[in-house]
Amino acid sequence: MIKSFKKLTSMSLILIMMSAAFSHVQAADFPSKRLTLICPWAAGGGTDTILRGLARNTEPFLGETITIINKTGGSGAIGHAAGVRARPDGYTVTMVTFDILTLPPQGFVPFTYKDYDLLMRVNMDPAAITVPIDAPYNTIEEFVAYSKANPGKIKVGHAGPGTAWHLAGSIFAEKVGIDLAYVPYNGAAPAVTALVGKHIQAVSVSPAEVRGQVEGGTVKILAVMSDERVSGFPEVPTMKEAGFDVSFGTWRGLAVPNSTPEDAKKILHDAFKKGMESDAFKAFAADTGLGVSYMSAEDWEKDLSTSSVSVAKTMKNLGLAR
Repeated sequence: MIKSFKKLTSMSLILIMMSAAFSHVQAADFPSKRLTLICPWAAGGGTDTILRGLARNTEPFLGETITIINKTGGSGAIGHAAGVRARPDGYTVTMVTFDILTLPPQGFVPFTYKDYDLLMRVNMDPAAITVPIDAPYNTIEEFVAYSKANPGKIKVGHAGPGTAWHLAGSIFAEKVGIDLAYVPYNGAAPAVTALVGKHIQAVSVSPAEVRGQVEGGTVKILAVMSDERVSGFPEVPTMKEAGFDVSFGTWRGLAVPNSTPEDAKKILHDAFKKGMESDAFKAFAADTGLGVSYMSAEDWEKDLSTSSVSVAKTMKNLGLAR
């Protein structure tokens, strides 16, 4: 009996040692194939743009190709859900957005940011009010005055019900005391397309997401919802400069499913951070007007634990939470 127990114990130790050795080999070989990055939003939007730029500049540090997959719909729910359900082997990374905080209060998803292992925050961008170039208002003050004279007549496009850009428009309207009509789209890019086509009268998305249209002379940004002017748009005033105490924006970051091996997470973090710090990516972000804002997984986790509570409270006050 004792001899059998010793034999069994020895075998167990051998198996544990083999398992550890195998895990070490796996970690040493990671990554050994193509990686997939999930984008919960449509191609051409801010999330898609910064993710593609980051992937392109991170590939040299990983030594493998990175493929972007746009899984859109459900105000970001479909893409975020795909990221949570992905195999936790490090080969599927999701660019999670601010909307991971707004989806749970609405009852759209049965998970929260805690169902991910965070890698790092990548970006932060303020919201802005953008209108057609020939709109009958050239300043945010004129826009507010027009809205007050025509309550409910201005249709504002956003990235989907309860998304960051929906909240941005709602918070802005509440702060300045106007009545706006909101039109949801599957991401900022379709909303901007609708604005250019004159199907709506404004959008509440980031400056970066309308940069091409601004440069093309089809739209104009009236004001940004930040404490300071945006570096890529120095001529655009802040809401506070116009006397409106409105500051709001979004963030984006990288995460993997819970239980992803620690070694794989470290390799991914280090590679993507090097990609972020590359001169090529910095130039790309500056050219597109996207704000680069790194935060470690630990600090980001602390930030989300606080902001998730305040966001849920704001949504409840706006009648957007269940």
